[in-house]
Amino acid sequence: MPPLTSSLLSRSTAGPGSARVTAAATAAISKPAAAVAEAGSSPSPSPSPSAPAHPLPARGQTPRRSASPFASGLAGRLFGGHRAASRSSSSAAAVFERRFASAATKNVYDEILTGLAKPGGGANFGKYYSLPALADPRIDRLPYSIRILLESAIRNCDDFQVTGKDVEKILDWENNSTKQVEIPFKPARVLLQDFTGVPAVVDLACMRDAMSKLGSDPNKINPLVPVDLVVDHSVQVDVARSENAVQANMELEFSRNKERFGFLKWGSTAFNNMLVVPPGSGIVHQVNLEYLARVVFNNGGILYPDSVVGTDSHTTMIDGLGVAGWGVGGIEAEATMLGQPMSMVLPAVVGFKLSGKLRNGVTATDLVLTVTQMLRKHGVVGKFVEFYGGGMGELSLADRATIANMSPEYGATMGFFPVDAKTLDYLKLTGRSDETVAMIESYLRANNMFVDYSQVQAERVYSSYLELDLDEVEPCLSGPKRPHDRVTLKNMKSDWHSCLDSDVGFKGFAVPKESQGKVAEFSFKGTPAKIKHGDVVIAAITSCTNTSNPNVMLGAALVAKKACDLGLEVKPWIKTSLAPGSGVVKKYLDKR
Repeated sequence: MPPLTSSLLSRSTAGPGSARVTAAATAAISKPAAAVAEAGSSPSPSPSPSAPAHPLPARGQTPRRSASPFASGLAGRLFGGHRAASRSSSSAAAVFERRFASAATKNVYDEILTGLAKPGGGANFGKYYSLPALADPRIDRLPYSIRILLESAIRNCDDFQVTGKDVEKILDWENNSTKQVEIPFKPARVLLQDFTGVPAVVDLACMRDAMSKLGSDPNKINPLVPVDLVVDHSVQVDVARSENAVQANMELEFSRNKERFGFLKWGSTAFNNMLVVPPGSGIVHQVNLEYLARVVFNNGGILYPDSVVGTDSHTTMIDGLGVAGWGVGGIEAEATMLGQPMSMVLPAVVGFKLSGKLRNGVTATDLVLTVTQMLRKHGVVGKFVEFYGGGMGELSLADRATIANMSPEYGATMGFFPVDAKTLDYLKLTGRSDETVAMIESYLRANNMFVDYSQVQAERVYSSYLELDLDEVEPCLSGPKRPHDRVTLKNMKSDWHSCLDSDVGFKGFAVPKESQGKVAEFSFKGTPAKIKHGDVVIAAITSCTNTSNPNVMLGAALVAKKACDLGLEVKPWIKTSLAPGSGVVKKYLDKR
């Protein structure tokens, strides 16, 4: 790994804290204007881009924050309208800080804070807001995905950003889900990739600059929730079909993006609560599954479910791990980073029951294309989809993640798989400690968010229902233009000829009959070549939908090996590429 790559990886190690304004933080923020002016006159400098990176914390450990968490989208709005009047007035900045800090009040649900004992006795894991302690029979009927929204509202209920009325709206989801009721939601963390992440870091830097001009401390501007930025969208396949392709492409990537990568390295050390995962580590969503996801947070002794919004539409892949997550725009992501709640419509939830077992030779890709076709026909735009049923035990975590990944293609906000024993097995497989897994299981069981298929399941209410017998799924492909246009393998040939004949559209090219057999001749590196309709020109296994699934990846490797054994060769003009979802994927392919 190049030196710059290794030094990019860092997360702040400043001191644990909460996204809410604590009493200690309030005191720090509300200090006299003179003290603020004094701090503003000689602010502690931010680390330069060449500063050494902080060490990465242990997996699952919540990154620590500075004592003063004042950094909010509200700050930008407050200061923006008063820039001219406040440019040289540090006292004005202090007034706004005090107003912001005093806006929040004590959480009215603190009375249901409950200690979570460790298995076998001894010290507690921490405290949590107990849903069973509310003794509200409506909770047992709520879908698991809605319970995550409910817990978040209860934990963040300060009667300022989140009110008791908001909590009641979610509790009464069964009646409100059809009424376009608006609720606030505060995700636990934010996930960025490098294309959309750079503007977010630039905005934070600009806010620091504005704070400095106002005479206040620029180091108060920090994300209030953990922010993970994975550099994975910068690589291009310039070099293909050579043994040094990976190294050559990465060298070109670093050369082209030197300035951007240097800026991100600076941001990873300058801002508290920010982790930058370097190039070459894998695809953002696979890294999220294997390493970044907490499933349950332990933040300063307060336990709560992991949830995430990301600036990539396929952030939904994490729903396969039982973590509520979906893609948002850059402004929404930045607002979440700075402690602001998301405003969202309380969603309807489609219950999707799975039964049976996939037949031999049928892959997760076949399954997800079938599920996508069903959900698009049903209509799930703006809705949650929650999977349940006896067939869940037959799906690996990777298969679930494949289905969740395709949420943008079937139109749902997310396709959610509640945490069960399969989830815990995956957490252990990917290196989470036994204590961390024990904490996750204990918390989710105690708060009625864990599914145990060995026990009789309580009846849950959904807005509508679908069902699929996994045994009925057939091998299939998609296309020729859109990834959700499913075509069964046995009908592929006839479908292709139909597309050639059909009018121009998603399933048509309008190629005249007399031209369908036309052959184009050309020269490739001095060698005569021919190409016709339907020939392959790019062969790429790079989609996050497939590159994270061991069965699919190993299946592709075995097909390729068999083809080579039979003497088949790839035409020299075909550009080939393979992007393993993570280092783990590369390792099991290397072992063959």
